[in-house]
Formats: sequence, structure tokens, C-alpha cells
Amino acid sequence: MSLVVTDTLEDERVEFTADGDVTLYVCGLTVSDDPHLGHARLWFHADVLHRWLEHVGYDVRHVENVTDVNEKITARVGERDEWTGERDVAETFTATTFGAMRGLNLLRAEVYPRVTEHVPEIVDLVETLIERGYAYESNGSVYFDVTSFDDYGKLSNQEVDALEAQGEPDERSEKRNPADFALWKADGVSETAAREHAKHDHGDETPAGETWASPWSEGRPGWHVECSAMSTTHLGDTLDVHMGGRDLVFPHHENEIAQSEAATGETFARHWLHVGLLEMEGEKMSSSIGNFWTVPDALDELGVNVIRTFYAGAAYRSEQALTEETIAEAEERWERLSRTYDRAVEALDSTAARAKAEDEALRAAVETAREDFAAAMNDDLNLREATAALLDLTDAVNRHVDGVDDGSSEAYDYRALREAVEAFDDLAGDVLGLQFESATDGDVDLAGELVELVLDVREAEREAGNYERADELRDALRDVGVEIEDGPDGATYRFK
Repeated sequence: MSLVVTDTLEDERVEFTADGDVTLYVCGLTVSDDPHLGHARLWFHADVLHRWLEHVGYDVRHVENVTDVNEKITARVGERDEWTGERDVAETFTATTFGAMRGLNLLRAEVYPRVTEHVPEIVDLVETLIERGYAYESNGSVYFDVTSFDDYGKLSNQEVDALEAQGEPDERSEKRNPADFALWKADGVSETAAREHAKHDHGDETPAGETWASPWSEGRPGWHVECSAMSTTHLGDTLDVHMGGRDLVFPHHENEIAQSEAATGETFARHWLHVGLLEMEGEKMSSSIGNFWTVPDALDELGVNVIRTFYAGAAYRSEQALTEETIAEAEERWERLSRTYDRAVEALDSTAARAKAEDEALRAAVETAREDFAAAMNDDLNLREATAALLDLTDAVNRHVDGVDDGSSEAYDYRALREAVEAFDDLAGDVLGLQFESATDGDVDLAGELVELVLDVREAEREAGNYERADELRDALRDVGVEIEDGPDGATYRFK
């Protein structure tokens, strides 16, 4: 079965096609604040698409931009003493963004281009659009004429005559059509940045923001043209896949198509995949609203595996709600996968695993899990069903191990257990990006010894009646990724 995806441009499910290497461009973050779980939802789904394409044999060239020129960034200048300019703010949050990506176990992109290093390419693109009659200069700024591009509105299914004005109010007198959008803006930052800066009491003067020389004026690039320049610079005129949040369909991605195809005469992207929004407390998760959970905080509390399992609980194209119930479900699903994996490895490496022992039911379950997982992934990346296939395999593994443990069977089926562990590693690990061990192999023994030492201290505190101190030690272990479970035979632990 071939991979089928929901293509926004076609407004239907289509068979995925690519010639040779897959070029994947992901609209990255405007680095004006710490990344939150809403941003990370797009990262996760782009990462899983990357992983699945590689799993089925493609080479993937994945590029994700960093928008480090923006009014939201400029508005924060002066908020900290060390933020004396736009680049200071951008560098701070670029660092936290990269840290969050690594913490979420995302595959690294081929490159992470920044706007500030691609201004020459942006200027060249704008010049091309003017030369071809798709753009015009006005008072040192340059605007794209939406009426000049016949297919404008094809992604968002809108008619040019019905479009509302784009851009800042101060642009309207410069534009031929209110729906035209800026490719280059003369002078410094917009009125919006000035208003945002004034709200935060950062001083009397609004920072001008960084500007660059161009044939039209000293100014700044427009938001939309940045992605067109960066994507085509690194991946060529036609992308196989362009991904982004659903809130970017219009105007950002609509404008990307228009300016890119007007400049090159080529199809800009073969497939458009848009990820639904993450909702918290009934609204879109947003830094501006204030209903957000930063990635570093979520990683500290939940761990990478629970977060990734949570994201796998809903289709990429739909909205997803972050609630206590959906997090609890993700925790339970990860717990089942993790505990079963540990049981399978322990049984596989034990002396009770034998070469001639056979459990046909487990062997069949491994094959079925792989088939069902692949069918789900090819069905528009149906991660919930893919995860369900892995959970069915956990049931089969546990039945096999339980049968030996209770004496119903004489020995573990080594071959079946090895195939089950490999299936978990290949599908849950390599494709879904879950990590069954958070420590590296060389550190596992030392980490375990340290945990056991803390547990000994905790048990001594409990025996002495110092239950509050014992709870503090348990919580401290949990905070660094060690889950403790008290049982009749004492405390056990596992790494999250």
C-alpha cells in the first residue's frame, strides 16, 4: 500500500509522490518567546513523516527555517538588560528552540536557515518579481500585486475580489489593491511593533529593528517572501512537501505560492500538509493568549515519551485538546509499551529463552503488528491506529512471558521475543521516536546504582517515620526522569 496524505491544495486525500529524494520544508518558529507544546505539535508530525519516509526507503532532505526578523521580536528589545537589539532577543529564543527540539528527540534537519543570513536571496527574489510584472515599488517599499497572479487564492479557496486588506494600516495608501502584500518594507519596524513595545514599558524609544540596503530603500523583508527565498535556496524551485500549522494557510502559505510560482514558473510544492492546532482550556494554545505550556516545562514534568505518545493520539490534520484526560491516556499507553519492552528484553536475555521453544501466537502477533502499523502509517499517517498495533503486540508479549512465569510453558521463545523487541525498536523507536532507555548504554549501570542508593536512603527515612522527607526524595527522582513504584517487595524504578 502506498502512502496517502490529505493535501490541502487538492482538498482531498492523494497518493504521495516524489522523484528521488524527498524535499521537506517546514515553516519554523518566529523566535520571539520560548517554544510551547503548540509549536512542538507541528515539529512532532513533521518528524514522524520524515522518519516514516526514511523507513520505507526514501532519502529525506528536511529544512526548517528560523524567523529571526519580526516585529514580535523587536517589541521585546529592552525587556532584559542584555537585550539591546533584535538579534539579542532572537539568539536567546533560537537557543531555547534548538534545546527543545533536541529534548523532544527530533531528527535534525539538514539545515535551519535564518532570515538574517538570506537577505541577498530575498532581494534577488523581489527583483525578479518586479522584472516579471508581479510586484511594484511604492515609497521605497515593494508589494506583490495579487491581481497579477491568476491562481491567487487556490490554496485557501478564496477569490481575490472577496479578500480583505493585508498588512498594516499605514501601508494602504501605498498599495494598488488592499489585498496586495509587502515583499519589502522601507525604514524600520511597523506600527504594530511600536504599539507592542509601548505595552511593556521598555523605554520611550521604540527600537527601529535591523535594516538592510536594497535597490528600493534601507528596509526589511516582508514575512512571506522570507520562506520562499529560504526554501528555494536550499531545496530548489519545487518542494515535495511543505508543512506548517493550519493557521498559516492564509495568508502566509497562499502568498508563498503566489510569489514563488510567479518568480520561477514552476509548481512550488507537490504536497501541502497542514497540522491542526493544539487547544488548551478550549482555545488555541498561544503565547499571546497566555494559555501555553512551554516545551522545557512539559519535558520536566512529563518526559519526552509521554509527550510524543500524546501527540500520536490524534490525526495531524485535526485539532487536538491538551487535557488531564488526554495526558493520562498518553501516560498509560507509554507505560504499557515501556513495561512490556522491559519484560521482553529481560526474558530474551534470560537463560529460560531457548532456541527450540516456539510460540506461534507470538510470532504471528509480531508479523501482524508490523503489517497493521504499516497500513496505519500509509493511511494518512494514522498514528493512533499505528500505536494501537504496537499495544496489541504488548498483549501478545505479556501473554507469552506470563505463560512461562506461571509454569504453563517451559521456556521463552527466543526467536519470537527477539523479533518482538526488534519490532518495538523499529516502529516505536525509529518511526515514532520513543526512547525505551533515557540513559546511554555506558551510563545505565551507574545511573541505576545511584537510584538504588537514593532508594535506600528513602527507605531508611520511611522506617524512621520521616515520611515527608521520603516523599521529597521520591519527587526529586521523578523530576530527573526516574519513576518510582512502591510494592509489597519494596520499591522498583524505571527511567522515563
